[in-house]
Amino acid sequence: MDLFEYQARDMFEAHGVPVLAGQTATTPEEAKAAAEQIGAKSGGVTVVKAQVKTGGRGKAGGVKVAKSADEAEQHARAILGMDIKGHTVGTVMIAQGAKIAEEYYFSILLDRANRSYLAMCSKEGGMEIEQLAVERPEALARIEVDPNVGIDEAKAKEIVEAAKFDAETGAKIVPVLQKLWEVYRDEDATLVEVNPLVKTEDGDIVALDGKVTLDANASFRHPDHEALEDKAAADPLEAKAKALDLNYVKLDGNVGIIGNGAGLVMSTLDVVAYAGEDFTGGKAKPANFLDIGGGASAEVMANGLDVILNDEQVKSVFVNVFGGITACDAVANGIVGALKKLGDAATKPLVVRLDGNNVEEGRKILADFNHPLVTVVDTMDGAARKAAELAAAN
Repeated sequence: MDLFEYQARDMFEAHGVPVLAGQTATTPEEAKAAAEQIGAKSGGVTVVKAQVKTGGRGKAGGVKVAKSADEAEQHARAILGMDIKGHTVGTVMIAQGAKIAEEYYFSILLDRANRSYLAMCSKEGGMEIEQLAVERPEALARIEVDPNVGIDEAKAKEIVEAAKFDAETGAKIVPVLQKLWEVYRDEDATLVEVNPLVKTEDGDIVALDGKVTLDANASFRHPDHEALEDKAAADPLEAKAKALDLNYVKLDGNVGIIGNGAGLVMSTLDVVAYAGEDFTGGKAKPANFLDIGGGASAEVMANGLDVILNDEQVKSVFVNVFGGITACDAVANGIVGALKKLGDAATKPLVVRLDGNNVEEGRKILADFNHPLVTVVDTMDGAARKAAELAAAN
């Protein structure tokens, strides 16, 4: 889960990371009131910042400096409702102004390839870090972080030395990096990024703009994280699937996919995409990723079908199950139960491929049910082709 900037700022503050004052506003009037309060700390100067989960806000006009509360109100009026890379601005943050002497960059992230954490730091912050990494890779220090140790004082010193900070500035940055590590560790994040991390004219180190991504797999340890979710922007089908504890991701296609096991589902997406190329100019494509898991019950199968059949984009459904822990008869019973529950609301054809544990029992259940929407195909490739054909025809 990606956080908005203001949420990252609040999280930083809670962990002792130095930040500037900030308040959110959803109307120009709220922005003015916030600027009147916060601007008193910085000579009347505030920054009005669009709160969207994408980069490029500044270039799009979503970040404006205001020298008075009236000016902050004007900027908020222009920014609220703005479209930035497909994200509509519904909230702005009014941030305290700062006299910046230098801008730096720091991040810590999950390095999946090396199965460790990676800290990146540069004396050149405020710009697109991807551009810096390509054009001047020597300006970006990359230091591996042992997950069992983290960023202690010694590791923080190693990072600032690798980034070639002078001794005085480096000594001020070290404790900030340690606090940012605490955010990463204690909040179960996969990314904590500060761009820019600034040194003010007074010599203070401040996290001016933060980005945080939280690991959803660790949400059971953080009940407070639920309040950080942007539920208004959530896809309703994904929200429904989450409430049903389903591993579901919506895609932009028309063939619904259900499988048991992430590897099998990923393979199913591929075979459907390949099969779809043969029908109406490749218009038959996967509509979702839905893994019902290795030990799914009939109820889980029924819940999965309920979610997919309610997707208006879906024109056909491919149920691809290899029975192991999940017995094929349980899957078949789930399909039967879902179709009975939906009744006349079920109007989309289902192509079912069953193999493995209790496959004959599963196929018999579906044959006896004899529902006009259900087609059983023995092979994965054949079933994918049939599902793509039905989606294209519909």
